[in-house]
Amino acid sequence: MRMRMAPSLRIGTLVALLSGFASATAWAGDVAGAKDHPLAGRFEGSTIVDYKARSFDEAALLRAPIDYAALLDRNAPEERSGPEWLAVQGKLTEIRYDIPEHRSSLEVMVNYQSFLKSNGFEIQFNCADSACLKGNVRDPYVLGQLIDTRNGVSTSYFDHARYLLAVVDRSGAPAYVAVITGEDKERTTAFVRVVETKAAELDKIKLVTASEMKQAMDRAGRVQLYGIQFDFDKATIKPESRPTLAEIAKVISDNPGLKLEIVGHTDDKGKDAYNLALSNRRAASVVSDLQGSFGVARSRLTSRGAGVSQPLVPNDSDANRAKNRRVELIVK
Repeated sequence: MRMRMAPSLRIGTLVALLSGFASATAWAGDVAGAKDHPLAGRFEGSTIVDYKARSFDEAALLRAPIDYAALLDRNAPEERSGPEWLAVQGKLTEIRYDIPEHRSSLEVMVNYQSFLKSNGFEIQFNCADSACLKGNVRDPYVLGQLIDTRNGVSTSYFDHARYLLAVVDRSGAPAYVAVITGEDKERTTAFVRVVETKAAELDKIKLVTASEMKQAMDRAGRVQLYGIQFDFDKATIKPESRPTLAEIAKVISDNPGLKLEIVGHTDDKGKDAYNLALSNRRAASVVSDLQGSFGVARSRLTSRGAGVSQPLVPNDSDANRAKNRRVELIVK
């Protein structure tokens, strides 16, 4: 008796055969716990050498040629906040593949582009080598440093670096796939980042009330807060931070002699100097907002950034990094 294949399986199999992609699964030789993302697939015969998946995080996706020399001039090579970057939040998956020998970055990229288009994606930006960059620094490996931030080996994209950004919108929740491929002699690498946009689950952190803040200050002279959120790589305070800011204003109002130092802390992503400057700006934004929006006297507040210098726990996991990203109130 002939077995009838489901239409979705027939389509998926046909796409895989035409594009040179294997089905989305885990293969022998992959790092522990790794698997393909079904929206991106895997170039046939590739091996996953690095994998990270987070239920909710932020990412900056390149959408136009970038001036790397200008970033160096500003001493901000880690910055991802200019118009060339698309800031998105949601379920984030990052996968690096070792591509089989004798396969060029062009072949890999052509297959990814074909696979994504056949699955409803629109290509928003693609480029190759120096066309991905503008300004005085146009070396292909620079693109690898900007895009594949998890890779400490910049030469992975030394020759024939290629990049694309694609999007598909299903039910009002866009999903983005960014791919960079490159060569180093006979070795070809592909790094895939998938962001499935969604809102954060906002019931995971309990609001720390003014009375609870005061109890912590009386007990330890300080309190750690996680309810103040900022835009990606910026010091702009997000609207969902208003309840926590209101509680800070209340504890100050209820205690006329209280003066506070607002301290910003980051995790270890990025360069130390950049994180320190970012945490300084974020702490200053909190002071400015408390003064401007809640009428707190400026004389009762000071601010500084600590960057990554005072972690509560080791920065060795996503959960721990989240604990280290915080705003701290210290009694003066």
